[in-house]
Amino acid sequence: MSVEIPQIFYYQYMPLTKEQKTKIVEELKDKISRQKAIVFGDITGVKVSDLTALRKEMKKNDSELKVAKKTLISKALKENQMDVDLKKMQGEVALGFGYGDEIAPFRTFYIFSKENENLKILKGLVGGEFYEQEQALALAKLPGRQELLGKAVYCLSSPLSGMVGVLQGNIRNFVYLLSELQKVKS
Repeated sequence: MSVEIPQIFYYQYMPLTKEQKTKIVEELKDKISRQKAIVFGDITGVKVSDLTALRKEMKKNDSELKVAKKTLISKALKENQMDVDLKKMQGEVALGFGYGDEIAPFRTFYIFSKENENLKILKGLVGGEFYEQEQALALAKLPGRQELLGKAVYCLSSPLSGMVGVLQGNIRNFVYLLSELQKVKS
């Protein structure tokens, strides 16, 4: 009977071979090249079960969570021409990659951080521009793309529906006037 070691434990506590490190860096490079946004989070003290739930939620939002050592993350970022000093970031770093909606990984991290005080947003990257913690938290509090599109449609349709109501009122009054004239003639 073999026992499977969770990925997070393996990457953070077990020594990695050079081949494993190369594989992780290549995987991170691929994810970094495909992303629209990255959220850098501190997962120190977060339970594996909570990280699994976070992974599942991120997958629903076309996002992905990846945990690796800071040195490997730094190397993958540098190979993608991104200069981030992860040594200044406290704790164990996890990356949330957003492939569809740029705000989705930030919002998912933020929602989970409300339930788990150990999970913290450290920094963010959207469209090649880095954001400090305060700015990343502001992004996390923005409504989602679908919600913003819905609000925009409502704002555009509201004046139109008001105008239709006014025009219908004039037609209704005209029909009422014609019916009253017909009663008078009869």
